[in-house]
Amino acid sequence: MQASPDSIPTALTPARRILMGPGPSDVDDAVLSAMARPTLGHLDPEFLTVMDELRGMLRSVFQTKNELTMPMSGTGSAGMETCMVNLLEPGDKALIGVNGVFGTRMAEVARRAGADVTEVKGEWGRAFTKEQLAAAATHDAYDLVAVVHAETSTGVLQPVPPVRELADELGALFMIDCVTSLAGHAVKIDEWRVDAAYSGTQKCLSCPPGLSPVTFSERAVEKMRRRKRPVQSWYLDLSLIQGYWGEERSYHHTAPINMLYALHEALRLVLVEGLEARFERHARNTDTLRAGLIELGLEPRVSGDERLNPLTTVAIPDGVDDGKVRGRLLKNFGLEIGGGLGPMKGNTWRIGLMGSGSTMRNAALCLAGLRDALAAQG
Repeated sequence: MQASPDSIPTALTPARRILMGPGPSDVDDAVLSAMARPTLGHLDPEFLTVMDELRGMLRSVFQTKNELTMPMSGTGSAGMETCMVNLLEPGDKALIGVNGVFGTRMAEVARRAGADVTEVKGEWGRAFTKEQLAAAATHDAYDLVAVVHAETSTGVLQPVPPVRELADELGALFMIDCVTSLAGHAVKIDEWRVDAAYSGTQKCLSCPPGLSPVTFSERAVEKMRRRKRPVQSWYLDLSLIQGYWGEERSYHHTAPINMLYALHEALRLVLVEGLEARFERHARNTDTLRAGLIELGLEPRVSGDERLNPLTTVAIPDGVDDGKVRGRLLKNFGLEIGGGLGPMKGNTWRIGLMGSGSTMRNAALCLAGLRDALAAQG
């Protein structure tokens, strides 16, 4: 049946928001423009050049020479699943740090891959020490040790080298979640000897959600070669996907062409700015935000060197209505901040200064909006 003209929705005209939650972040206009360029076929020779450039830029941002580096078609959680299902087989032993939502999710995905999972329960809002992780180990050896480098649910930045030392002692591969840290903090894959890492496009890369950059060391690739069973997910099986991203260029799935254009431009902008300059910008703007939050009487949830720069968590004062504050910010200032998750739900705000959205102007606007919203509640 043909729709009547009155029942057809009008063309989309989304409001222009200032995205200062835990993600997605603001997208640079140049990245949005890249998405509007003509769609090529996913095996077009011109597009294959785009793919090669993408892999090269991702290696630069991950600070690695890993051959197996590419964006997976899917959000950050697809990157997590990619790492787990390719590196773990039923019966493999995995030691996973759980001090937030995404550590919890890693453990669940590893279990679904058939792994024998040892969860190390940590305090939400604190990083792990090597000793905490080691004390929880129930086996002398493990196949995989995994932690979240940047825990989006709590705002914690996890020191990486000590956990690599533990993985060495346990004879394990080492994996990190850097969804919220990539391009906002240093992620030194080769220097830290990380075997597998995944990220997302929608945080400090300032690209729309939809792709998950991943990278794997040669040790990790060798583990995949020695698998006794096929990867449980056909779509995420890297032994098949490598055929498309590698020299063979064999068909696996139809790549999201225009999203890859967007990532290409987002990575190009990161490298034009320079990694160190970008990290310093995130740190500088967040220092300003935190100082202003403290002046407003808002207490940071994470202390000292364990704080993430792209994401700040603050305690909601007693008697303040979380939903009313965030609703007022959105209505009066066009500004979005995030609420808490898990045990931080209802008592924590998550404020992002990520990628192109990490500016002094955004920090000042957020502080002004919070001052207004808190005053409105007395």
